[in-house]
Amino acid sequence: MTKTLSFAAVHFIVAFAVGYLMTGSVWVGGALALVEPACNTVAFHFHEKIWKRIEQRRSRAINSPGVPA
Repeated sequence: MTKTLSFAAVHFIVAFAVGYLMTGSVWVGGALALVEPACNTVAFHFHEKIWKRIEQRRSRAINSPGVPA
């Protein structure tokens, strides 16, 4: 979870900077910094869970040759 929160913090900063630089508006930058990274943080959490399952299946396939994964 620490990795996810760290990713979120970086993402908020980047989203604000991009929004502000593209529009010159602190309000638009702030809105983007709240909405877009929040959605991506949730997506990232599930992305990590899916990859852990994939890695577990691969590990089982390697450790159990001849057994379908």
